[in-house]
Amino acid sequence: MSSPDTALLVIDAQESFRRRPYWDDREATGFFIRLQALADGAKAAGIPVVQCFHVEDTGVFSLAAGHVRTLAELSIVPDYVFNKRRHSAFVGTELGVWLTERGISRLIVSGIRTEQCCETTTRHASDLGYTVDYVTEATLTFPMVDYNGRGWKTSEIRERTELVLDGRFARIVSVKEALAPSRAAVAV
Repeated sequence: MSSPDTALLVIDAQESFRRRPYWDDREATGFFIRLQALADGAKAAGIPVVQCFHVEDTGVFSLAAGHVRTLAELSIVPDYVFNKRRHSAFVGTELGVWLTERGISRLIVSGIRTEQCCETTTRHASDLGYTVDYVTEATLTFPMVDYNGRGWKTSEIRERTELVLDGRFARIVSVKEALAPSRAAVAV
């Protein structure tokens, strides 16, 4: 199967996150397996893989720190790589141009963090007219505490992201569904 109108976005799956105090190897293990299956399946299906990295001027996300590289557990062979400085992979990058030049109208979104860069990129892509499949199981996030002091588990964050995206900005799919040749993705 070849999907010339589709690209897989792998957002911020980088070593920088391992240097954060909230990194959890137990959460990451399943993510590695599912993201690798998605990237391998995309390659096998002829779907271009686009990898982006988040960069900042200082700290573990700076290029000088040496952590802005693919997480060691992943073996991703991207067709296009770029750096971004904002939550949306479209802001300040050539991503939109690259996709347009290739006639890509459907995006499969994966990566780190579920509710931040992955969700923001999904919303932005939808607003730009792309059809988006959001593969929550191939995203990773970490527990958070809100302004009232309530702790949010990763499962709650994923559920909230699916709630606000599904049917509005994206279709929530599994790895298998994202790669299915007879997908029924619809623009929302």
